[in-house]
Amino acid sequence: MFAGGSPEDVAHQAHQTHAWYRVLWLTGVDYFSTLGYQPGIALLAAGAISPIATLILVFVTLFALLPIYGEVARRSYNGQGSIAMLERLLPGWKGKVFVLVMLGFASTGFVVTMTLSAADAAEHIVENPLLHPYFGDAQLVVTLVLLTLLALVFLRGFGDAIGVAMAVGIPYILLNLVVIGRGLLEIARHPEHLAQWQAAVAFRGDWTAVLLVAAVALPRLALGMSGFETGVSVMPLVKGSPPDPPAHEDHGGEQSAEGRPEGRIRATRRLLTAAAAIMSVMLIGTSFVTAVLIPEEAYREGGKASGRALAWLSHDLLGAGFGTLYDVSTILILWFAGSSAMVAMLTLIPRYLPRFGMAPRWVSYARPLVLVLFVVDVLVTLWFDADVAAQGGAYATGVLALFLSAAVAVALARGQEARAARPRRFSLGALYAWGAAAIFLLTLVQNSILRPDGVVIALLFVLAVMGLSALSRWRRATEFRVESLAFADAESASLWEQMVGRKVNLVPLRTAREAHRKKKAAEIRSYYAVKGSLAFLHVHLRDDRSAFTSSLKIAVRRSGDDFVVHVKGAVAIANTIAYTSELLDPRSIFLGLTRENPMSQALKYLLWGQGETGILVYHILIRYWAWTPEDDVRPLIFLMSE
Repeated sequence: MFAGGSPEDVAHQAHQTHAWYRVLWLTGVDYFSTLGYQPGIALLAAGAISPIATLILVFVTLFALLPIYGEVARRSYNGQGSIAMLERLLPGWKGKVFVLVMLGFASTGFVVTMTLSAADAAEHIVENPLLHPYFGDAQLVVTLVLLTLLALVFLRGFGDAIGVAMAVGIPYILLNLVVIGRGLLEIARHPEHLAQWQAAVAFRGDWTAVLLVAAVALPRLALGMSGFETGVSVMPLVKGSPPDPPAHEDHGGEQSAEGRPEGRIRATRRLLTAAAAIMSVMLIGTSFVTAVLIPEEAYREGGKASGRALAWLSHDLLGAGFGTLYDVSTILILWFAGSSAMVAMLTLIPRYLPRFGMAPRWVSYARPLVLVLFVVDVLVTLWFDADVAAQGGAYATGVLALFLSAAVAVALARGQEARAARPRRFSLGALYAWGAAAIFLLTLVQNSILRPDGVVIALLFVLAVMGLSALSRWRRATEFRVESLAFADAESASLWEQMVGRKVNLVPLRTAREAHRKKKAAEIRSYYAVKGSLAFLHVHLRDDRSAFTSSLKIAVRRSGDDFVVHVKGAVAIANTIAYTSELLDPRSIFLGLTRENPMSQALKYLLWGQGETGILVYHILIRYWAWTPEDDVRPLIFLMSE
């Protein structure tokens, strides 16, 4: 996946596409690996009625999650998922803040995927009868060792993800089918197990009470729905069909229907449907055999089956040899699920934060980010003492928040599409998505009440993302913040060439009115010995100034002996003036001072790109000049009261 390079390297690797049923296993290592701990967690949450709670989970998966992410795949086919949809649907700072909050929850889900998977893999190691004499109760140490190995692999480089995912995922599913089949055979041979289970269910009350208890247990089973966001994120790897554009030609966003890769979208929907169908069958089968065959004292916390219900059953029904083989397969897929989550983080963070100006530039490179994530993994593991069940709350919080964001994004998109087609048009699709959003919201709230530690961890991640983003935006505020520049027409390009190279004096103005230009020219020529023409510069800000960088368009016109320069599309006035000055290389720069309150000016600058322009331009240029060799004479800078 990553070879220690920048995200651009990964994008280049993503040009090679594969059949959807191969890419399925890249999603599956995240999704299917939850079988390693999901049945045990379901037993702890619902006891004997865990199969019924699992049926509700499967119903939500097939009739809420699957349709929602099918819509996400259609609208975000470059793999950016629901978070990118919300960024487009909610422009400006409102969208940026929402994205940062969702990144905090997404980080919670992916980080805890790594720590929980490593902890459960460690539990399978220490509880294996052949390995227990060597590792004893060192689950925490083994977990930290597995996380260290994960970090070292990514520091060294990690390739051929799909091949490894298939080699790990397919045997794991087959082994689970063997365990389920052997469990069903055991139940058929000893029907008293089924009778005991039915009695335990009946003890909970009538079917209304049983369904209510099962529904209440749904938040704790939410881990069994993870993997859908990963399923969308791997879309660039899915091979489409003609006339789909190549994956590397997608530029993201909700593009027009004619530019949409319909073949790849259909293939991805098949991938999501197949993954949901496989997992639904596996969840129902494993929850049933574990609930019927595992005694309560075994699956309770501290019991032999706690956190490893299927592994315990494989040892009990099929012997130590097969059980050890099952343990090895489980350890491999859990470890690889951590790898999948690491890749998700290494692509998710660089995709947003540097572009928002809310992360240092080094975040765009894999190796330093791997080290940061490793430290976070260690801290989270120590916080939870490598306890699998304890981390379920934080994991569910992150996963449910992502599901909620996807449902809200689809509801907003369907509503906008319906209104665009016909004003006041009612959209059943939007209503369906809002219904799914309500389910995920209620489940998230319930999970937060039942397991507040998960909310605490998620909020810590959100606060960390928000705080570090604000600090980074502040530190990077004096960069030029320009992606590209173009001229409005040939005349502008020609006049620009006449100005470049210490031929003019740059005069930025708040307004482009001719009367104001004449007044400013008279002031300058009366107080300063000016040589050469004046180039009056007016910066036009774009509507969305929450963006960190922009593409500029320059229009230049003559005004007698002087020039008038209009720069459009800027996100910050001072940065654009400084950037234009460096391109123009003027004799001098005349900067105006407003003398307004410095604190309010600073806040205006950080949020809206406006502020005490003169001082800011001076600081940006001085900072830039300190970084660049002084191979020519710098322009003189004059600060004037406006």
